[in-house]
Amino acid sequence: MKRIDAAQRLLAGLAIALACSSAMAGGPQETELKAEISSLRQTVEALLQRVAALEAEKKQLAQPAAMPQRDTASDNEEAAARIDASPQGAVAATMPSAPQDTAEALGLPHPVMPEHPTIDEDADSAARLDNEPPPNDPTLAGFMLIPGTDTRIRIGGYAKLDVIADSDDAGDSDLLITSAIPAGAQSGHRSVNMHARQTRFNFEARRPTSVGTLRFFLENDFYGSGGRYGYNLRHAFGQIGNTYAGYGWSAFMDLDSGADTIDFAGPGAAPFGRVASLRQGFDLGHGRSLTIAAEHAEAEITALDDGSAHGVSKAPNLVLAARQEGSWGHLQAAALLRRLDYLGDLDSDSATGAGITVSGSLLTTDRDMLVFGGIYGKGISAYLGDILGIGLDAAVDNDGNLQTLRSSGGWAAYTHYWNARWRSNLVYGQLRLQDSALLADTAFRESQYAAANLIWSPVPSWTMGLELLYGQLERQDGIDGDLTRLQGTLKYDFIK
Repeated sequence: MKRIDAAQRLLAGLAIALACSSAMAGGPQETELKAEISSLRQTVEALLQRVAALEAEKKQLAQPAAMPQRDTASDNEEAAARIDASPQGAVAATMPSAPQDTAEALGLPHPVMPEHPTIDEDADSAARLDNEPPPNDPTLAGFMLIPGTDTRIRIGGYAKLDVIADSDDAGDSDLLITSAIPAGAQSGHRSVNMHARQTRFNFEARRPTSVGTLRFFLENDFYGSGGRYGYNLRHAFGQIGNTYAGYGWSAFMDLDSGADTIDFAGPGAAPFGRVASLRQGFDLGHGRSLTIAAEHAEAEITALDDGSAHGVSKAPNLVLAARQEGSWGHLQAAALLRRLDYLGDLDSDSATGAGITVSGSLLTTDRDMLVFGGIYGKGISAYLGDILGIGLDAAVDNDGNLQTLRSSGGWAAYTHYWNARWRSNLVYGQLRLQDSALLADTAFRESQYAAANLIWSPVPSWTMGLELLYGQLERQDGIDGDLTRLQGTLKYDFIK
């Protein structure tokens, strides 16, 4: 601006000087001088017009850009909708609204079943209809919205220390696996064990889509092989709407009927298995649902005369589960159909396995709860917690034919709340396998599991407990063994 003003003054002075020169001019050169002055005057006027144009352009550039006009009508309507009819309504309208919880923000239905907290929290990871929140976490606490997206993520898990004292040889020093208890003469040597292998870490993501809510879940603990703190994958699955795909709990299981034990294994008769699976759920209304699943679990077989024989999978296992939920608890019935195949150097064969399980929960007081279940089938041992992995789905006879093995059992547990912070559980389970000449004398025949505990949760993220356990095993030859265990635990939850 200062430079433009100076130029204007300079040009104005030049114009005045030219005018004076014109007035003083005379003599024979007057005509020529007037022509020259006229030309200079035109040049000065052109320069003045150029300076004025530059000044106008600079003023235009210096003005701030026009701000877009905000549509206040919608804002006013939104604010008016928040005004309460009470005298404090006008004040409340000026305050920001409370943030929605994740379940509400995603439009997920509220669980109708009552809460049933357990030490292991396995029910919280189970796949549910419409990706509904679990009863123990109805608001889906701890999720964070990724800026610029509709995706919410949560990092969770817990740290857990277990201290275990055994009266005799246990077979498994970390878990009470009754099928692993040594039978017959035992050493009588007491032992104490301490570990934190149940500590787990999980990652979960949820987001809305046009076909339903998407859930992704990844979890591990540290029950690696060989008794070391190795990485152990527990879950890796996705579910959009009611379509599930990935690795996790079998659809044959009912996690909401699990006993609240400090021991990580629990009653051996309860169905157990993490498998690769594809499943579809159907909402039948009024708390009813149906689930159909195809799962992968290879046949587990015994062949006394052919050491090369091993189970193979030639078709997926099929599961059909029906469920009813309510404020009183729930009831579930599931059926399992399997094709069992084996290959060996001497022969090969196939057989059909099938089983059924019925389980549920019943709220007996405001908080006390009974959970229960029973199971029966042939060729289903790979789905039973106590005897999976030890070749008891079927056995090969002398002619090379595959014979399925019958198993049956049941479990029940009762949770009593002394007050809001203290609770106790009584647990019992029994599992039986048929007598069979196709099995070794030392093979499993029957087991019993019992537990009683006292659990204290002074705050939601901190739990301590003490549990007395008893396990008994009977082999095919009738020889038995038992174990008494005292287990204490201290657990810290990451998010609660």
